[in-house]
Parts: sequence; C-alpha cells; structure tokens
Amino acid sequence: MEDYRTIAGRSTAEVEEKHSRFIALAAFADSEEKALAVLEEVRAAHRTARHNVYAYVLRQGARTRYSDDGEPAKTAGLPVLEAIRHAGLTDCIVVVTRYFGGILLGTGGLVRAYTASAAAALAAAKVVTVRACVRLTVSVDYALYERAVQLLQGAGGRLDEPVFADRVTLTALLPAGAEEPLLPAFAQLSRGAAAPQITPPFYAPL
Repeated sequence: MEDYRTIAGRSTAEVEEKHSRFIALAAFADSEEKALAVLEEVRAAHRTARHNVYAYVLRQGARTRYSDDGEPAKTAGLPVLEAIRHAGLTDCIVVVTRYFGGILLGTGGLVRAYTASAAAALAAAKVVTVRACVRLTVSVDYALYERAVQLLQGAGGRLDEPVFADRVTLTALLPAGAEEPLLPAFAQLSRGAAAPQITPPFYAPL
C-alpha cells in the first residue's frame, strides 16, 4: 500500500487573459461519481459560461480523464490534466470555467491560461499525504497513562481525545506496521493487562 498525495476539500483561483475570465476549482474526489458530481455542480453554477473544461486523476484503477468542452483539441483539458500531474496529486478534479472576453487567444494563449488557472487553484489547495494506516485502541490503568501516550506518540501515532472511565482508553491513528512493536511494549508495560485492538489497514491522511 503506497502513500499518495491529494488535496483536502476545495480551492479556487481566477486568471484573466485578454478579457476572458478563467475560474478554476480544484476539489478532492476519490471516485468517478464524486468527480462528475463536482463537474455538474460547476456547470450548474456557471450556466452562461462558454466552456467548463475539466480533468481528473483517480487512484482507483489509475484512471484519468479530461475534456476540452468545445475548445480546440488539447488546448484546455490536457493542460489542466498536466497541471494535476505536475503537482503530483491524485484523487483530484480541476474544473476551469471560461467566460469569453471577445478576443481570440489562439492555441498558445489558451494553453497558458488553462495551465495557469489550474496550477493556481492547486497551489491554493491544502495538500495532504494519504498513508496506509491502522487505528489502535487500548485501555490502561491511570498510573500507566503518560507512558502509554509516550509509546503511541513515539510510534508516530496521532491521538484522539482520551476517554476517562474506570481506566483510560486511548485511540491513535498509526502508520501501518508501526503497531507491531507496540504489542509487546504494551504487554510489558501493563504486565499483560492491556490488549490493544487494531483495525485492518486503510488509507487516511496522517
């Protein structure tokens, strides 16, 4: 399970070229259904625009797709796709809406404008690294609380808020594999009383 980079949420940017407005939206989308839902949302919001160009890259099936949406071939969708690839991102869609300003830009001008607007939206996005993770939950006596936290943090864990009851329950998100040395460590710390529960690996920002 390899790490990959994507964006959290959405970001926007706007570029003007010879009175044409290029409004770019970058959004997280980890399925084709989510990507197309973003596209339809943008189309609905910009019904009067001449073009709603898009490109997306999905990790699942290593799928990529783009559309020039009426612009000359390879002057719009492909530059947007290349902007996503250049940023090293996946599970991401970028839609660039163009409001025509009355002046023809030529193929070179279109490529520059679509590239610049897509790149600006991606530059404004919050980029996160998604890793193979596990979630570990363990309950310890109060006397062992601080040492248990140190064990989890030392393994690269991101802790949730502890739950205080008869014992302290700790839950942490860990890189997959980091839990393995924790099992004997908790057994030694608690003299066998603490039995961590570990989920199967899954992808999450960490």
